[in-house]
Amino acid sequence: MPFRSLLAAASFALAALAPLPAPAAERLSVLLEWFVNPDHVPLVVAREKGFFAARGLDVELIPPADPSAPPRLVAAGQADVAVHYQPNLMLDVKAGLPLVRFGTLVETPLTTVMVRADGPVKTLADLKGRKIGYSVAGIEEAVLSAMLGTAGLGLSDVELVNVNFALSASLLSGNVDATIGAYRNFELTQMRLEGHEGRAFFPEENGVPAYDELIFVTGADKADDPRLPRFLAAVEEAAIFSTNHPDEALAVFLKAYPDLDDELNAQAFADTLPRFAKRPAALDAGRYERFAAFMKDHGVLEQAPELATYAVELKP
Repeated sequence: MPFRSLLAAASFALAALAPLPAPAAERLSVLLEWFVNPDHVPLVVAREKGFFAARGLDVELIPPADPSAPPRLVAAGQADVAVHYQPNLMLDVKAGLPLVRFGTLVETPLTTVMVRADGPVKTLADLKGRKIGYSVAGIEEAVLSAMLGTAGLGLSDVELVNVNFALSASLLSGNVDATIGAYRNFELTQMRLEGHEGRAFFPEENGVPAYDELIFVTGADKADDPRLPRFLAAVEEAAIFSTNHPDEALAVFLKAYPDLDDELNAQAFADTLPRFAKRPAALDAGRYERFAAFMKDHGVLEQAPELATYAVELKP
């Protein structure tokens, strides 16, 4: 074989042995339900620790300008995933939005009925004749109705006041005697840091079926998107890492968002840590069906939807 041919053959062999360039990571847009906060630690840890990248994903976490917009944007195909609330998902599906739950971020309720610890309300029965502030009509009214029912009261026994999202401020100012919708992992600490202890009554202990507070939704036509199981696998790895190494997880989160490095967010992380889903892909069908029946029984839904129309369990 001529020398030139031998050289060409050798060059070809060396080229064949050279590593191929890594394929470009696939982008995945995730709309958050609110500004970045410790509820999102598994997402931030998965991004910052490279758990998404290891699965070929380039995940963008996007806080919303309008907290009500993410489900609509995902339903319209303008984003891939949204962080959402299990109760609200059923209302969105009822309204015709083509959405489906495919994973869980926070697997217990966070919302509460909250009062001042130094105030006159010591039990739910003490709410009779008092003002209760709320932010979102419909679901919160149903939850409050059920909780009041355990004390022999109904919505007609209280005065509901729309305080928008100024829950803590309205309670501390005395404009209302209680609020429905304040989070146990945030507002309780916020009140304490402002010099006032709060007392919380938990829905799941007072007549309301347990539910997943924060879930992942996508468009109904994207439920078989191969990126989604990889996304959940990374979130699971991050949730377990955060559970095993909480100090490091918090440090990773605060390095990414240094403006959140304060006592409130550190305590919120500690309070949220045990509530992160360690099996985010798992779907508890009974839990979803019980809460759907609860919403029907309290007039929020005319009919409980079929589970398969709004929730799926993805296979890896």
